[in-house]
Amino acid sequence: MKVLLTHTPQTREQYYGPHALAELRALADVVLHERDAPLDPVALMAAAAHVDLVIADRLTAGPAEVFSALPRLKGFLRCAVDIRTIDVAAASRAGVLVTHASPGFVASVTELALGFMVDLSRGISRATRDYHAGRAPEVRMGRQLAGSRLGIIGYGAIGRNLAAIAAHLGMVVLVSDPHVTVPAGQARQVAFETLMAEADIVVCLAVATEATENLIDEAALGRMRRDAVFINLSRGNLVDEAALAAALTGGRIAGAAMDVGRATDQMPSPDLARLPTVIATPHIGGLTPPAIAAQAFDTVGQVRAILAGEVPKGAVNPESWSRRP
Repeated sequence: MKVLLTHTPQTREQYYGPHALAELRALADVVLHERDAPLDPVALMAAAAHVDLVIADRLTAGPAEVFSALPRLKGFLRCAVDIRTIDVAAASRAGVLVTHASPGFVASVTELALGFMVDLSRGISRATRDYHAGRAPEVRMGRQLAGSRLGIIGYGAIGRNLAAIAAHLGMVVLVSDPHVTVPAGQARQVAFETLMAEADIVVCLAVATEATENLIDEAALGRMRRDAVFINLSRGNLVDEAALAAALTGGRIAGAAMDVGRATDQMPSPDLARLPTVIATPHIGGLTPPAIAAQAFDTVGQVRAILAGEVPKGAVNPESWSRRP
């Protein structure tokens, strides 16, 4: 079986790794993408013309024309959780299996959330910038996490992990998620509007869907207290960036931190990231060796299952998979 790995050389080193690649090569004939630019649909169709499976990085989309143009293709495996750029319906019509990796980044993203919470509460980045610039930082009163109210929007795996750690730190945890019921004793489940009004620190971890597009808008931000801060570790689509910029520059909230945004590859938008009350990182929440290894080895396991004639873990359209090996 022949497999195309779409990661560029740099992203292959960072987001797939040599150990997973070695195991993949032990299972199949692996074709590597050796150019620095991600594959657009035309380039992808050319590169995948003679392969059975595509293992796609998050920058390589799977539009409808790819599946109709590649009659040999049996599976499109995303080495990430987010499959919104894959036309699953078109893949299903063509009989191509689509999979995603499991969220192996729960601990990694949770730890970044904690770092943001401490930094926003104690002004670490602000003071460091001043010292680097040769200025004496302003001495400000900080916020202690113990006793503070943490509002978590979205109670998935990361939300549950963060809630448990925050509770151990002595924080009061509020959760807003219309799709789950929070077990008694884990956190206080409240309406979205209540969370935005009461939390000292709001962390957005909700799934990006049409329903959550611009969930954090002018009205939502307007409910926050002036000394509260906002953290986005979900997707840029959930935030009305103009409204967030206005809230920050107008002093209507105290600060924000983000690892995602509406720039390319879900990077924080430069116009927001440059604001003095913002802490931003370049979409590295899941960029730790254990997190990357988990997702890369997920795809190796999926290839192994496909070779055995089995439906792999992470399959999203197994009922439509007619192009089996």
